[in-house]
Amino acid sequence: MNTAYLLVPLLLPLMGVPITLFMRKQRRMQSVTALMLMLISLGFSFGLLRTVQTTLEPVQFQLGLWQAPFGITLAADLLSVFMLIMTQLVLCAGLIYALGSTEKVVQYPTFYPLFLALSGGLSGAFITGDIFNLFVFAEIIVISGAALTAIADDKYGVEAAYKYFYISTLASVFFLMGVGSLYVAYGTLNYADLADRIAVNPAAPLGLTGMAFLTATFLIKGAVFPFHFWQPDFHAAAPTAVSAMLSSLVVKMGVYGFFRMTTLLFATEADMLKTLLVVLGVVGVLYGGFGALGTHNAKRMLAYSTLAQIGFILVGIGWGTPLSLAAALVFTFNHAIIKAAMLMLAGAMASRAAVKSASFDVIVGVGKYHPFAGFLFLLGGMALAGIPPLNGFVSKLMIFWSGVEAAQYLSLAIIGVASIVTLVYIIRAFTRVWFESNPEVKPKQGDQLLAPTLLILLALLLGVWSEPLVSIAQATAAWILEPGAYIAAIMGGG
Repeated sequence: MNTAYLLVPLLLPLMGVPITLFMRKQRRMQSVTALMLMLISLGFSFGLLRTVQTTLEPVQFQLGLWQAPFGITLAADLLSVFMLIMTQLVLCAGLIYALGSTEKVVQYPTFYPLFLALSGGLSGAFITGDIFNLFVFAEIIVISGAALTAIADDKYGVEAAYKYFYISTLASVFFLMGVGSLYVAYGTLNYADLADRIAVNPAAPLGLTGMAFLTATFLIKGAVFPFHFWQPDFHAAAPTAVSAMLSSLVVKMGVYGFFRMTTLLFATEADMLKTLLVVLGVVGVLYGGFGALGTHNAKRMLAYSTLAQIGFILVGIGWGTPLSLAAALVFTFNHAIIKAAMLMLAGAMASRAAVKSASFDVIVGVGKYHPFAGFLFLLGGMALAGIPPLNGFVSKLMIFWSGVEAAQYLSLAIIGVASIVTLVYIIRAFTRVWFESNPEVKPKQGDQLLAPTLLILLALLLGVWSEPLVSIAQATAAWILEPGAYIAAIMGGG
């Protein structure tokens, strides 16, 4: 049964791709099937969490019965399961939003198969125990994400998809160069075996080269400054159900990569990398915040906001203490929920405008006819800014407290002051859409609000009752800071 908990969250979305393609002429059945597959996957992911917490070791499966490091390993430790549940929870919300969307793209016969491919790629990226297969799943994410953006209703969708595809091709080259360098240096690509060999011989030729290439890869994947330039266009042009996934989940693959690099693969040589993450994180908080303040499109504003939020997470990883890592994990989870909800609300307002666009010039005054959406947006904005009692408050409080504990006063002061900018651009957006008058705006039906409502309720719940999430994050931080246990479990065969 433990193996089923591991395999089902990966296989169901991937199996759903051909299944939903066969249903391409029964669109309603196709969409409901996709949602049911994701809900079942989410249920098994929670079962996987319970199993890992009970056994206190990774659940693993060796493909072809080849023991590690000779075969392909699928392994779910606390970090993998944490990221997996976050991902599938938001993906389910994305499918719920698509079910109530008025966009033409959700009626395309390939929309739900591509969405499930994106889901399978993300799930596989978090539970693979082999760095080459991480590359494979990353390519599935790129191909499906680019295709979903290219078929968007937005006229700039194809341009944005090309930008993403080409920058991702560069990341793929870096990724393969990193994988190749590490294989030449250490003769293995299994996470556990590779970490063990790097710890024994950290100065092996091409070892640092591999580390550098992987760093560049995950900086691009995470849209970290200065590798962020593809992100605002890509996320703003994508269908709302997809952009909510891209800005909240896809960039987290870079975050996951840095968690693995600093605590497992290069745990004993990570000081230089951690310093880099702190510097880039601080710059990202500043650049993303002021970028969001200066843009004139709600979706682009939230895309730039992601740069700032990822900056907070990188700072937590860079500080590297148990509390800061737990804070980074809590921030990662909470940001996924908040940002998906906010992008859905921006898309819902755009769908009700005279011209379907998230430009503030178009959606100004639209919210006057939809006060409930304004209430949700205000709550989401409060969460994004870190105002109690929303979950964003817990995230920022843990980050700030961990900075004090680590005596990182300079970087803490900078991100603390810069975080105030979040309130400014959220209030500006809220005022323009829900309070300013626009005589050209007429009542109009648009995308349904069920999905963002559920996510905002979850954000409120995790703000009022944060103990379960914080406890899991603390346990995960403690686990990843002891890489020997992971290595022993995988190399010992589980």
